[in-house]
Amino acid sequence: MQEGKIVQRSLRSEIEHHLKERGYTLTKLGEITGINQGVLSDILNRTPSRAMTIGHLDALAVAFKQALGWLYELYVTECFVEGRVSRSRVIPYLVRCAEIGRQDCIELIVPNLLENQKNLSILFSVAEKLFATGKREESIPFYQLVIEAEKDSHGDRFVMSQYRLFRAAQGGTDSEKKWEAVIRFNPYRKRLPENHQLDALLQLANVCFTLHNWKEVERYADELRELATIIYNEEVQRWEIDGVGGILETERHLVVYYGQGFLLKGLALQLQERYEEAISCVQEYTELGWFKFRDELAEMEIEKFRGWAKANHYTLNLLMGRTELLSEYVNHLANNPPEILAGMFTIMETANRFGLSVDDVVERFSKDIACFQDYEDPFSLTRHLHFRYHIAIYQLHKGRIAEGIAETLRCLALASRMKEQEKFQRCVAMFWKYRHSTSDQQINDFQNILEGRKK
Repeated sequence: MQEGKIVQRSLRSEIEHHLKERGYTLTKLGEITGINQGVLSDILNRTPSRAMTIGHLDALAVAFKQALGWLYELYVTECFVEGRVSRSRVIPYLVRCAEIGRQDCIELIVPNLLENQKNLSILFSVAEKLFATGKREESIPFYQLVIEAEKDSHGDRFVMSQYRLFRAAQGGTDSEKKWEAVIRFNPYRKRLPENHQLDALLQLANVCFTLHNWKEVERYADELRELATIIYNEEVQRWEIDGVGGILETERHLVVYYGQGFLLKGLALQLQERYEEAISCVQEYTELGWFKFRDELAEMEIEKFRGWAKANHYTLNLLMGRTELLSEYVNHLANNPPEILAGMFTIMETANRFGLSVDDVVERFSKDIACFQDYEDPFSLTRHLHFRYHIAIYQLHKGRIAEGIAETLRCLALASRMKEQEKFQRCVAMFWKYRHSTSDQQINDFQNILEGRKK
């Protein structure tokens, strides 16, 4: 080698260096990596070289005991053949870079892709693969790139990217971010294909429920029910004419969207104390056995609706003053443990409204109540928040001030975490009212919550 000459690093020169350093033959390397010896030979020795997949590179990294992402920065050359993009290599490469956090490598390749509108399909495919495998956070930048560069705001790719961004934003407990996502996506919901539109409306209604925006829940639930009805009638008509029906591909069975349209609206009406209207909604999903195109999955879903209808009939009747049903409802909850969280919210609200004593019920389900804090899904968090609020009021009204303040602080902490402003303010007011009966530790806990510090 001439003095001062710079040796250009390349993917293959690095691999050959490690091959010699470890004294591996291609046969030995093939055994370790699981890559065919002939393929390895074509990658390293053939002219022109055989293209390498990102899977090959990962296997070689393991064989040479290198860190995850080894030589990824040099793999960019494999993604372009004579100036043309290789979809079969660039998509898996970008997916893998996103999965392991190699943002530097993504930035090496994306500007080149954005020079040609046709390459937006590559970025969209990367985003979709990440989304489909649960890597929603990692998919977000790719959907954003598509939205920013896409010229057709009515095109499927643009609208689907908006929808996926909305779905990706639903993790966590930050209500402000969730509402911002609803506002961003709302104008595009009716541009989606019908199968995705059903899912979108269900998600919009669910999110608005957790945000306590009952009017919006009603709105999206109505749209969901109406669309499900239209699609169902079209499917029935197709079945009567062609003998084929139930072919629309959706995340859930069509009966779920129809039933959820009534269920969610009924819950929203209940929480606005419009109980008679809510009962009318419950009656609509009490029995869905008339639904055509029922398979085993549909039967399971229909049975779930029967169970929810039974529980919600109890709930609404109790809230309307039929307190003689309380013991029957408590037994129902004991036989249906998954309903205990929602049921205890109802029972505490009923107790406060009608001056009932439910100490025995709280004691009976004390072990279940102790586990409420383990729930993390948005619906359970919302119910847990309501339960803590009502049990705080119950304990204070019973004159058990220490217990009432403790429950108020639990509710306050949960409202702070969820950024639920109304309950937060009410809990602050309750704590302030009884501040002279608080312990030093409770005052300290209160201050920590207000300042956003965890215990």
